[in-house]
Amino acid sequence: MNDTDTLIAPVRHSLVVDVPRERAFDVFTRGIDRWWFRDHHIGGQPLQEVVMEPRTGGRLYERGVDGSECDWGHVLAWDPPASVRVSWQINGQWQFEPELARSSEFEVRFIAESPTRTRVEFEHRGFERHGAAGQAIHDAVSGGWGALLAAFAAATGPDGEARA
Repeated sequence: MNDTDTLIAPVRHSLVVDVPRERAFDVFTRGIDRWWFRDHHIGGQPLQEVVMEPRTGGRLYERGVDGSECDWGHVLAWDPPASVRVSWQINGQWQFEPELARSSEFEVRFIAESPTRTRVEFEHRGFERHGAAGQAIHDAVSGGWGALLAAFAAATGPDGEARA
């Protein structure tokens, strides 16, 4: 048995936001920089912005204050306003992992409960593909996603800003 044979439980979160699903999708994807924490980055420079390119094959990356860019992953599926699936190509040393086969992924689904209310279902899965670091990555992101998703929910509100 090798490190990728042991399945690691996914990280799942579900929340409801009082906005149409189109807005929820847009704030999560195109508006990711509005709610992503400034201290959650892997580049060598302080974080200037987080960008999710709005298409299948697009990059998820950070831009440092000096203009440098550091990839985090790639958009694997772009289906507005229903869902987005993104590779998490950050290894156990918190560096970019260029091999897609050694990365986990997260998927976010946006389900309309009414014209002005959306259930957001988040799942980060495939940690075993990170090899020996899989469990440590799972444990590290497990709580982090909860806080980030709370910031995302706040960013869907009238002020539209939620950054720590």
